[in-house]
Amino acid sequence: MAKRRACKAVRAGNLVIGGDAKISVQSMLNVPAEDVAGNVRQAKALENAGCEMVRLTVPTPQAAKTLAAVREAVSIPVVADIHFDYKCALESVAAGADKIRINPGNIGAPERVKAVADACRQKGVPIRIGVNSGSLEKELLAKYGSPTPEALCESALGHAALLERYDFDDIVISIKSSNVQRMVAAYRRMAQLCSYPLHLGVTEAGTEHMALVKSAAGIGALLLDGIGDTIRVSMTADPVREVAAGFDILKAVGLKTDCPQIVSCPTCGRTKIDLIALANRVEEALRGCKKPITVAVMGCIVNGPGEAREADIGVAGGDGCGLIFRHGEILRKVPEKEIVETLLAEIENL
Repeated sequence: MAKRRACKAVRAGNLVIGGDAKISVQSMLNVPAEDVAGNVRQAKALENAGCEMVRLTVPTPQAAKTLAAVREAVSIPVVADIHFDYKCALESVAAGADKIRINPGNIGAPERVKAVADACRQKGVPIRIGVNSGSLEKELLAKYGSPTPEALCESALGHAALLERYDFDDIVISIKSSNVQRMVAAYRRMAQLCSYPLHLGVTEAGTEHMALVKSAAGIGALLLDGIGDTIRVSMTADPVREVAAGFDILKAVGLKTDCPQIVSCPTCGRTKIDLIALANRVEEALRGCKKPITVAVMGCIVNGPGEAREADIGVAGGDGCGLIFRHGEILRKVPEKEIVETLLAEIENL
């Protein structure tokens, strides 16, 4: 893995984004803004799922009351998502928002941007400049012909320059696209052009399965490059699933280590137990485990202990039974129905 990109550290509430802070996972509420109780309920569910920062839309100044209720209900930072009406940003800052997400190009005249920058500076609230390929300025589309990586970067840097003009630089930048190749190219370019922390995401990535695939490809590639300071996996699904996906991506690229890594084989004709069900049961049972261990769930005795020799603990299936092993050394043979219980007991003793 490449060395992590050096960048400015920005604080949103109790969370640091950038610098040497860990990469955080965030999500967004999808309950109508006027449903205060529903937003609070969903925000709590996300916090319980491990979400480290939550965003909600504030489409009207009155919706800042919903933000205030969410802010009171959770201990993680709350971000106000603002479009078009700069007064919504001002009301959100007054209501206790820990961070504001705006596209300075769609909230009007420069003095309105200045008003937001001034309010955020006074309260120590950072601003995320959120540029999407679907909402790029007309003049940049005319200049580049399409939302190219160059166009996305020019848009974001132009907006950052506008905030800097008003003596504001607590900035996070995102330049998202639904096209994975364009998104990766844009972030790689931006990483060279500024020292602000970067919020990674593939926008409009689709339903849960395809969104996870596209996000793993795009976000994962950048993380392996050392690029990225906070991530959001966008899904047409329950936001709680976004959080799980985000942590799984961090786990897959080696950036989340306070949890088990589960390895399991794809099965073959030698498999004599229900390995698919077994692997799922083991994964679910270890979901809350914080031990940085590798657990192997293998399909047959022939190759199991050998192929998974580097695992801290594991099981290799037999004909209605399983061999429990540690670092390739067999500990005991147990009936299939006792595999999970025995494996978890061994993990508890590690």
